[in-house]
This record gives sequence, C-alpha cells and structure tokens, in this order.
Amino acid sequence: MNPPIYLDYNATTPHDPEVIEAMRPFLTDYFGNPSSSHWYGAQTKNAVDRAREQVASLLKCVPNEIVFTSGGTESNNYAIKGIAFSQRDKGNHIITSQIEHPAVIEVCKFLEEHGFEVSYLPVDQFGMVKVSDVEKAITPRTILITIMHANNEVGTIQPIEQISDSAGEHGVIFHTDAAQSVGKIPIDVNELGVDLLSVAGHKLYAPKGVGALYVRKGVCLEKFLHGAGHESGRRPGTENVLEIVGLGKACEIAARDIVKNIKHMKQMRDKLHSGLKETITDIQLNGHPVDRLPNTFNVSFRGVNANEFLAGIEDKVAVSVGSACHSSEQICFSPVLQAMKVDPEWAMGTVRFSVGKFTSESEIDQVIQIFSTGLINAKRD
Repeated sequence: MNPPIYLDYNATTPHDPEVIEAMRPFLTDYFGNPSSSHWYGAQTKNAVDRAREQVASLLKCVPNEIVFTSGGTESNNYAIKGIAFSQRDKGNHIITSQIEHPAVIEVCKFLEEHGFEVSYLPVDQFGMVKVSDVEKAITPRTILITIMHANNEVGTIQPIEQISDSAGEHGVIFHTDAAQSVGKIPIDVNELGVDLLSVAGHKLYAPKGVGALYVRKGVCLEKFLHGAGHESGRRPGTENVLEIVGLGKACEIAARDIVKNIKHMKQMRDKLHSGLKETITDIQLNGHPVDRLPNTFNVSFRGVNANEFLAGIEDKVAVSVGSACHSSEQICFSPVLQAMKVDPEWAMGTVRFSVGKFTSESEIDQVIQIFSTGLINAKRD
C-alpha cells in the first residue's frame, strides 16, 4: 500500500537527502564536544562555525548574529522574553497580531501575567496587518513589536519592511517569526529592517529540534537559559552539532535553489487551485491572492465538514484542516480564520494544502481527482 500523498509541508518537511548526508559523519565519526580544545572538539567546532556561516548567508547577515536554538518556539521565546525583561525599565508595552503562532501568542499571555501590556492587532479579510494600526498602537511605553513574516495557515506575507520603518522611527525593537518563510522566499534581514528573526529547521528540510535566532548587532537580550558560555554567552548548553550541521546544509541548499523552488512550488499550488475550481463550485480562497507564500493554498468548501471529509481520505492525502472540535454541540475554528472573519459556513470546510519542492505534478493530479470526486459525493449525501 502506498503512503498518502503529502501536502502538509507547512507542518513539517521531509529531510533533504543532502542534509542527511551532511549529518551522517556526525553520527559516526565526529562526536567531540565543540568546547573541547583537542582534535575531536576542533572538528565539531569547525562544523558549527560552518553551519553558522551557512545560516547567515541565507539571511544576509554576519555569522556572529546567529544563535542556534532548539527550534522556532525557543527562538520566539528567547526573542520576546529577552527583550521584554531587558527593556523593562523603558516600558512594558508589546504589540503583536491576532494571527500569530501559539509560540508567540502564549509568550505574550505569559508576559501579561507578569505586568506587561500587549496589544493584539486585528487583520483584514486577507489576514494582513495594517501598518496604520501598528503606528496607532505605538506608545511611549512600547518596547517590542512582534509580527510574523508569513502566516502558517493562509500564507499571507506581512508588510514587514513598512512595519520596521514605523518601529525604527519610534526606537522600538522589532521581531519577526519567520519560521514559515525562511527557505521559501528570499529573506534579507537588512532589507526587512528587523532586529530579531526566528528560524525553525524542520520547516526547510532540516531536522526537528533545531532552529536559530538572528540577533542584530547591538541588540541586548535578557538570558533565557543560564549555564556556561556557549553561543558567545547567549545560549548555554553543549551544541546540538548533528542537527546544527543539518540546519546549515539546509540553509545552503535553500539559498542555492530558491529561485527554482519558488517556481516549482507556485506551479504546483496554482495547478491544484485551478484543478479544484474546475469541478467544485463552492470554493473560496483564504489569504492574500498575491502576497502569500508560493507553496500555501488555504481553501474553504462551503457546507462541508472538513474533519469528517478528511477522515475518509486520510489513507490517500495528508493535509491540515482549519477547524477543530466539531460535534453536535460545538464547532471551533482556528484563531486565524476567526480574525479574518471567515463565515462559519465556509470556515468549517477549510483545508490547508502546502506543497513542497518534492511535490510532483502526478501527485497534484491525484489530489485533484480525490477531492473533486469526494466532495461531489459528499454534497450528494
């Protein structure tokens, strides 16, 4: 039996074969502690340094502005808490949006319990934050703005450059969660104008459990963990050499192939959209029609219970739903769809397709057939 067709790349990506090969020697031969002064330590230290250069090259920054973490969640925690507690004498106000990942929202809620004030900005029908709303929300007590680069559910890309201009004019630190955008679209931290940027390895064909935080030179963070002086004293703990090597290689590949991958993912995404529209009438795109990730296609089918429908084809296709906890008493929708004010009749039938660089045309053709046939039959029933 063939495994289901995988169209959930925004949830996680498979390992790139080149990444696996780059990591393999660090499972077998190179096991030294990078802090050790002998030959074994030198091999792994050099590998970590090389990976830092590879990540920095992708983000267009300098290597010593990269801190390795355990993933996007830790990077977000370190950035937001680090600024909040280091800047507390200057103010206690933080600005974010209603559609952030829980790795940002939950951190902000935690800070609210510790005396901080948080403004959760709304978004328009496309899931985009208005720059004017950011500007209006800034006060003399604002110390941090954290707005995601691209939304994980609908793919909408936020106007980060304009928001960073507003932040800079008021002397406010700006962080962006770029877990979904790194490796999918070009990123230059200087063009974006951000002070902090979070990376998650498993979103760009590297292993789970590794990530990075870009910290612009001169930005000071309160320590998130306490211990020895690893990562230039910014993140203690013996480095996860194996996975750091994987992240570095994945970033090198992303930089090398980004133009080719963008073209391919957009073709697969748009082919899927066109194919479904040909046979399904009650279909609605969620997210910005233009300013969104090239691989993300979030769509609602009116009057369909997406959870029930996908349960019937889970052996054929792997995708994500945009609603949860369906029952006779209760229907819950994702906070992103709620913030976008998607009508419940549409929201309950929401599916997120996210293609990747390994997605093939034949797979897209099969998914179109599976969904078209299945939804037509579901409507009849």
